[in-house]
Amino acid sequence: MTIAAAIRPKNTSVTFTLNSSGTGASQTIIAEGSPHIINVDATRRFGGKDEYPSPISYALSSLISCSQVTAQLVANDLGIKLNSFEFDLKANLDTTILFEGAEEGNPNFQNIIIKARIETNTSDELFEKLKIETERRCPVYQLFSRSGVHIRSQWVRQAS
Repeated sequence: MTIAAAIRPKNTSVTFTLNSSGTGASQTIIAEGSPHIINVDATRRFGGKDEYPSPISYALSSLISCSQVTAQLVANDLGIKLNSFEFDLKANLDTTILFEGAEEGNPNFQNIIIKARIETNTSDELFEKLKIETERRCPVYQLFSRSGVHIRSQWVRQAS
């Protein structure tokens, strides 16, 4: 038995496969094994027709939707019941490189502010643990965070 097998006795990796086609800024994406189709376009300012959400909107919506899914998984582990969720998100993106082709700078988001309101009857202590664990375990949160984006999040517990 190898050391890796002892540490990770089963395969815990999940593979996602996407296929796309499109013209201009518009694209249709299909996730293999799923009946769902994702249509993407860009705003007119970004050279699209604004017929569908932009890649930026999808990236940011992925952050808050993945946070909600992860919070449910963490809540199950902590024995917490979560009811409704509301998220507000604001992100600042420097477009100097994107639009002007600047040689220096960072084309990534400068910062993201998230306000989450979650209806639950758990204690303040468990609610804080839920927040910390969700941010630690959420793959999309970590994708943004580890890419250098400064994320400031505020979670508010609302009694159910």
